[in-house]
Amino acid sequence: MIVVHDKPVTLIGGAEVSKKMLDRAQSFGPCVVAADGGADAALYNGVMPDAVIGDFDSLTDWARGQIPRAALHPIPEQETTDFDKCLRNIAAPLVVGVGFSGNRLDHQLSAYNTLVRHPHRPCVLLGVEELVFLCPPSIRLDLKTGCPVSLFPMGAVEGVSDGLQFPIDGLNFAPDGRVGTSNTALGPVDISVTSPKMLVILPQESFEQAVQALLSARSWWPAP
Repeated sequence: MIVVHDKPVTLIGGAEVSKKMLDRAQSFGPCVVAADGGADAALYNGVMPDAVIGDFDSLTDWARGQIPRAALHPIPEQETTDFDKCLRNIAAPLVVGVGFSGNRLDHQLSAYNTLVRHPHRPCVLLGVEELVFLCPPSIRLDLKTGCPVSLFPMGAVEGVSDGLQFPIDGLNFAPDGRVGTSNTALGPVDISVTSPKMLVILPQESFEQAVQALLSARSWWPAP
């Protein structure tokens, strides 16, 4: 394990990252890890990463020259993405990822795949418009009435809910079958699911509530 922390950790990717977005993430996770070229984004925003993890194929020479050698952790294998390399090497109550959505759809989909393949690593990805996280076994979200809530299955999964305009009780979700997009919160929402396959998508305005809910979740998916 490269990074071990008792508080949330901010992880920066190579897609769009604004200073405002980074400040929001760091309000919960002051320790900053960069995924390869995300180190450039960190430095451009005045943040020195505590660690840089990846295959270093997009880390610029300029950024490499600014960062202490002890903070550079190259993992040369090409079988996994830099996000995967980071997530599996960070032990923290929550990883807050910025810079993992917006630039390329294939990279974005790959990040969602990584969330599902590492369900025991709590992580929320904050984007410009929305945020995404893998639903834990049970979660309570303190949402406002009318807040959009989308549930997208990455595999076969069932669940129950309270506080959604369209309850999910008794439904069988699958990526090639029923999905749960375009739902709406009637107020605080409780969701429980049967397996680590359901992505929760909320407006970025709900970031603080989502982080608090993930940190308060009573259980998470066990390590394989």
